[in-house]
Amino acid sequence: MVSRDALPRFLSLNGPDNVGKTTHLARIAEHYPALQPLGSIHHHDPTPWNGAAQGDYATWWFEKVSTRELTGMMLASHAMRAAARSPQSVGLLDRGLPMLLAAAAATSAIKDSLTSAQALAGIEALAAESGLAAEPEAAILLLPSRDAARSYAITSVREGRVWTGVYVRYQHTLHEVLTLQASKGTYAAVIDCEGRSINDVHVRLLTHAARIIPALFLRTGDDS
Repeated sequence: MVSRDALPRFLSLNGPDNVGKTTHLARIAEHYPALQPLGSIHHHDPTPWNGAAQGDYATWWFEKVSTRELTGMMLASHAMRAAARSPQSVGLLDRGLPMLLAAAAATSAIKDSLTSAQALAGIEALAAESGLAAEPEAAILLLPSRDAARSYAITSVREGRVWTGVYVRYQHTLHEVLTLQASKGTYAAVIDCEGRSINDVHVRLLTHAARIIPALFLRTGDDS
């Protein structure tokens, strides 16, 4: 029997908007009761995020709030989410710590006029400076496509409306940051979703999850 101490404390699904994170998280949570759905950081620390959303959220995000403050908010909310995990469960996260750092880095690259690599290094330094005791997390990255332009095209169509302004640049920069993280081994697995059905992607996701946390995912039956 595998000791609970040998398991990651969290399993997270990561990737840009509209890649399918919510769909896969719901299917996993339904069929694997040892995983505790913890959702996004906004559910555990809503006050600062609701306050920011009262006005023009894009202006606040990309212009008003500083990189240090935004990163600090993300880390604080992530810590509150992590604290909600039951000791006997593996927490299931919508956007884990690596994704939060990627979002902060993509934002910093734009507002601070940095390259993706420079921005990511700066955000990682802020995270280290914060003293956040990051618990073991198995992070899986879902990419709409390995190609940045294709990734943007796929996710923008799924949005059902045309993205405009700074958000277009943000999505391209976020893809760069995620790809950079993947090249550094940040993610336990990277799944290219282009040309694959939602069921095919889910099977690949479960295959990786079973490799990472076999005690929870290697069992009789499936979640079809």
